[in-house]
This record gives sequence, structure tokens and C-alpha cells, in this order.
Amino acid sequence: MATLVREIMTPDPVTVRVDSPVREAAGLLRKYHIGGLPVMDGDRVAGIVTETDILSLLDVGEISDDLWLPSPLEIIEVPVREFINWEKTKRALSDIGSMEVRRVMSSPVIAIDEDAGIADAAAQMLHEGIARLPVLRDGKLVGIVTRADIVQGLGASREERT
Repeated sequence: MATLVREIMTPDPVTVRVDSPVREAAGLLRKYHIGGLPVMDGDRVAGIVTETDILSLLDVGEISDDLWLPSPLEIIEVPVREFINWEKTKRALSDIGSMEVRRVMSSPVIAIDEDAGIADAAAQMLHEGIARLPVLRDGKLVGIVTRADIVQGLGASREERT
């Protein structure tokens, strides 16, 4: 008998609202040691926000390979320039943190029904290039399933057969 998604999913997943600040989503990811959150608009799953979505907001720019040695006059200028750059960075991070999750989430959400087989979930993740799927029952969020859940589910079903 094939293992179903509902048997391996994490029930009642941690979620975030569409109008929550990115700062809150990042805090939840950190607090629960997870890589993504379903984003809710009322009782509807509107999208998903992942660590990758949040990291993509940071424009890290190019790193120079050149060795640069300052002249005596530039030694005075460098701390001022670095201070200005740090202030710009702090402002940018603050702006990102205040941004609503709806602006960074992946949408439309790719989800799976709780009665689907784990092979279907794995195929969907591979086809879409994603690591987690919100699990739905009658269109309502009831859980989340990750690649790790599927691997553990496959291992458990193999152990049960032997």
C-alpha cells in the first residue's frame, strides 16, 4: 500500500499573513529552524515565503578581486566612506524588514492534497524545483510536506515491508 502525504506531513504548520512584515517571516524561519512558510490571506493559502525569497532581496553586488592599498589621504576618507556605506546598508535592511510578505512570496502556491501519494508529492517537487508543499484538505491548509519528510516516509515504508 502506498504511503499518503497525510501520513508523513507536518500538521498545523507555522504560517505568516500576507500583510506581515518580512522581518516577522524571517524571525519565524529562524525560531522554528525551517526553510519556508505558507503565507495566509484569511483562511486561504496565498503563497509561500522561503529563505531564498528573503535572501534574494539583498543586493550583495560584485566582490572585487583587486587588491587596494590606500594612499595617506585616503586613509582618512575610508572610515567616512565605510560609515556611509554601513548607514545605507542598515537603511536597506530596515526597508526590507518592513516590506510586506506579499511582495516577496512565491505565488500562486503549488500545493498537494492530503490523500495524494508521496510519489506524487516527490514528482511535483522535482518538476517544480521546490522543497516543500502546503498540504490541503478541501482547499484548507492542514499541513506541510518537505523533501526530508518524503525521504523519511520512503525509508519507513521500506522498513515496514522487511
